[in-house]
Amino acid sequence: MMRFRFAAAAALSLALTGAAAAQPAAVTIKVWNFGFGPAPIHLAAGRPVTLTFVNQSGSGHDFTAERFFSTATVTAGSAPDGEIELAPHETKTITLVPRAGTYHAHCSHFFHKQMGMTDEIVVD
Repeated sequence: MMRFRFAAAAALSLALTGAAAAQPAAVTIKVWNFGFGPAPIHLAAGRPVTLTFVNQSGSGHDFTAERFFSTATVTAGSAPDGEIELAPHETKTITLVPRAGTYHAHCSHFFHKQMGMTDEIVVD
């Protein structure tokens, strides 16, 4: 009887671990006037991840990374023309499977990139 309970507990543990592993990782990218964080953004190649973009400022911004978004497999959300556009204080999410590489990101609004609103995405 004791072996049966141990086997049942082990099977349940494996089932729960498998379900948790299937869930996408989550990364929050904060956006503020002339900055992104974290910098750089580190992601795992070939593993699903949900990116949540949080605009903490009272101004509109975007997160433009055309090559990153075009090489990833997007499973939920969208990045039209390789960008996530954010209104003041807006939050948006996108779930994707990134491809290995190093990608550059920036805000394409007038003069924001020149003011330091850039980031790098490192996918290993």
